[in-house]
Amino acid sequence: MKNLLKIVCISGTFILGSCSSDDDSTTEVVAPSTYVFERNNESSVSFGGQTTRIAMAEEIVSKLKDNTSTEAILDAMFAHVEGANDFSDASLNASGKSVRSKTAASRDYFSDNATDAAAIKDKFDSWIKSQVDDVFPSWTTDASAGVAGVLQEAGGGSKRYVNTKGLELNQAFAKSLIGALMTDQALNNYLGTLVLDEASNIANNNNGVVAEGKPYTTMEHKWDEAYGYLYGASQDKADPNKTIGQDDSFLNKYIGRVEGDSDFAGIAKEIFDAFKLGRAAIVAKRYDVRDAQAAIIREKISQVIAIRAVYYLQQGKTALEASTVDYASAFHDLSEGFGFVYSLQFTRKPQGNVPYLTRTEVQGLIDQLMGGTNGFWDVTPATLQSISETIASKFSFTVAQAGS
Repeated sequence: MKNLLKIVCISGTFILGSCSSDDDSTTEVVAPSTYVFERNNESSVSFGGQTTRIAMAEEIVSKLKDNTSTEAILDAMFAHVEGANDFSDASLNASGKSVRSKTAASRDYFSDNATDAAAIKDKFDSWIKSQVDDVFPSWTTDASAGVAGVLQEAGGGSKRYVNTKGLELNQAFAKSLIGALMTDQALNNYLGTLVLDEASNIANNNNGVVAEGKPYTTMEHKWDEAYGYLYGASQDKADPNKTIGQDDSFLNKYIGRVEGDSDFAGIAKEIFDAFKLGRAAIVAKRYDVRDAQAAIIREKISQVIAIRAVYYLQQGKTALEASTVDYASAFHDLSEGFGFVYSLQFTRKPQGNVPYLTRTEVQGLIDQLMGGTNGFWDVTPATLQSISETIASKFSFTVAQAGS
């Protein structure tokens, strides 16, 4: 006689029970309609730290366009210390969390690679320093090859503030953070077995032993923290796809952008469904199902990064090929593309502990993108096409699909 453990969703809450059957012992896992999980009539979902870091990152990126900011102000925001008056939101100031501490800090990629972790953090620091030292003093200077300053989009459009190579450092910072913080922490930290199964996590989850003073097991919480890096700022955190793309400037935004491309429609649901089913599998103690969902999430989030990298490179290429080049628009697209290319080193193949493109490969693409002496001022459409094709070749989409 077998025990069949059924997980039934009633109004988003899991009810666990057993019944008898003549077959071998199995566990059926059914995802709820929304990301709602409870223990003793209390939500067992928690990812407040991710919501906090997303909010901090939003303010930092905004401050990078305030030319009255100093390096000390921006550095303090990036490496926030509990109680420091760095943000406009008092709750952020009271927090002991920071963006810098979790940048390039995943267990799987960086626990044994302190050299690269430090170099990546230093790169973000350098973008802050260069914005203050090079771009802010040239706020009203007309930018040109080798000269930092401002470019205005055709027809009196947006002003873009670039360094000597035409790069918008605020865009490089923001889009690279999508990889170095949100993607790295979600895919390479919280969804990794080194974190999910650490110490006594499996035994405690099997026996319903919750974290001290909390309504969740540690394994449940780690999975939720990965979820928070995508949906922590969502209007409806239990049903975030209703406003996907509208709730933050990072992963959420660009899942929404990719979802809006007919070539990739459905990807937002695939990601959300995998998160729900993986969390349900943890409740059901079905770790094979959990890991299969983690693999799906890794694949799809990595695709989002790559698709947007190719998209922006192709938009920049099209702008440079125009009979009259709008350098402000072209360099804005290329600056966003720069950040997504940089973020590729934090992607993760579904199986194994490796990115789709290594750090060395990504640096090679960045070197091509920044071209000769004057960076974007020198890069050619042919080079942008070549980089796009290199990226797409690592994934299951074409340049034409991503670039439209």
